[in-house]
Amino acid sequence: MRIVLAAALALAAAACVPQPVPPPAPAPSPVAALPAPPVSAPPPRGNDWRDWPLTPGDWTWARDARGSIARFGVPGGAIRLALRCDAAQRRILLSVEGATATTLTVRTTSVTRAVPVQPAGGNPPALQAALAADDGLLDAMGFSRGRFVIEHRGGATLVVPAWAEIERVTEDCRG
Repeated sequence: MRIVLAAALALAAAACVPQPVPPPAPAPSPVAALPAPPVSAPPPRGNDWRDWPLTPGDWTWARDARGSIARFGVPGGAIRLALRCDAAQRRILLSVEGATATTLTVRTTSVTRAVPVQPAGGNPPALQAALAADDGLLDAMGFSRGRFVIEHRGGATLVVPAWAEIERVTEDCRG
């Protein structure tokens, strides 16, 4: 019993001894801002346009007094490409951003063709091509495997998804 009593007294005495307090941690040193990573150029495009990334955007379709129109662009942003049915003339007006080119090159899985364009004005400026409603290029665009490309000198290359809006305008114009 004496041993237990002695151990209890030793523990009680140890509990009364103040424990050492560790010194306060040093204030963190200011961290220098890291330089921004360099802006890298987009990866180079491969040789096959069918593997190029799509241009950001979506197709929309609408009808108005002149016919129907399909527009491609980022919602709330500029229209990058438009196909309008001019029902009175039975033609499709294809419009893209740009001001200086004289031709557009349209690439689909079945057809590659240069199409003459005229300045169409507007803000931003646009180029416009007139295609007969029965022009096979319109079907080639609408049925191209997943995408088609529109290129012109001095403008951005558009890699556009081949959605139903293209054929809807084409069929509206064909009557």
